[in-house]
Amino acid sequence: MFSAANPDPIQDSTAVVTPEEKQAGIWKQRLQQLLAFAGLLIIFLAFSIVAPTTFATYSNVMNILFSAVVIGCLAMGATLVIVSAGIDLSVGTGMALCAVMAATFMVRWGLPVWLGILLTLAFGAFIGLINGTAVTILGLPPFIATLAMMMICQGLALVVSNVAPIYFDPVDHASYMWISTGNLIPGSGFPNAIFVLILAVVVAYILFNKTILGRYDVSIGSNMEATALSGINVKKWLILIYAAAGTFTALGGIMISARLGSAQPATGAGYEMQAIAATVIGGTSLAGGKGSVIGTLIGALIISVINNGLQIIMLPQQWQNVVLGTVIVVVVFIDQLRNKQAKAR
Repeated sequence: MFSAANPDPIQDSTAVVTPEEKQAGIWKQRLQQLLAFAGLLIIFLAFSIVAPTTFATYSNVMNILFSAVVIGCLAMGATLVIVSAGIDLSVGTGMALCAVMAATFMVRWGLPVWLGILLTLAFGAFIGLINGTAVTILGLPPFIATLAMMMICQGLALVVSNVAPIYFDPVDHASYMWISTGNLIPGSGFPNAIFVLILAVVVAYILFNKTILGRYDVSIGSNMEATALSGINVKKWLILIYAAAGTFTALGGIMISARLGSAQPATGAGYEMQAIAATVIGGTSLAGGKGSVIGTLIGALIISVINNGLQIIMLPQQWQNVVLGTVIVVVVFIDQLRNKQAKAR
């Protein structure tokens, strides 16, 4: 796309980065990932000591990975948006609405499973498209635009489902539920949902690190004005970024409904905070311009381990919310400190 005669506009629009500075940034990102992974191990070991007979077992580790699937899928999309210096508060209720739409396509309309999945992914992208349009064309702050979408999705999920769960038929939709609860490796106890999460991570990694969308995502989050002045259509790319994030939201809806064997319209609330927390824990900055798909995966696993561990030790639900809320506050505070230190340099 760019030649020697027409250099990369992103490089032209920002300050020149020396190879030493670039390498230092790479090592800093790897250090953050290493610290997040070390945190994951410490939390896992702590719960293993507190509940040695129930937590550190193969079946419970599979449960942890299983529960990380939905958070991980949502967090992959959240990473794309947050790197662009945006935010998406609609991923939780958007996930619930996508689950309801999946059930509508397959149960009520009788469409084949493969077509229902494709339409659900397209519907999620459409939600993201609306979010991106509200942010770019209408000029709404991402917080307000996606907060409004969060409420819209929450209401539509209840309207479309008639305020009742929609159940998938165990026979007609066995292949749909197999996507989450089935086993490609019989007798291993390794659910297919984990393979789907791995696939989602691979797709997100390629999208973020190997495509022009990922490059423009980082550039927009780093300096939107300079990116626009370089001739890049920032509005178009932001809309595409939000649409891509919406596709991951739809994937989360597919996975949670396939796991439950039903579309629960009231689910979804609170997932947006867990997805954002997983993203920031993994080293993605809320200020934009910096992120890591692998770090986000580690963050999703940390959230899943905390959720599982608190349930294992039978901490009351209200206190579980307190702990998770505290984790989010600490993570955001640390992110702010990182940004201040970076500006100070």
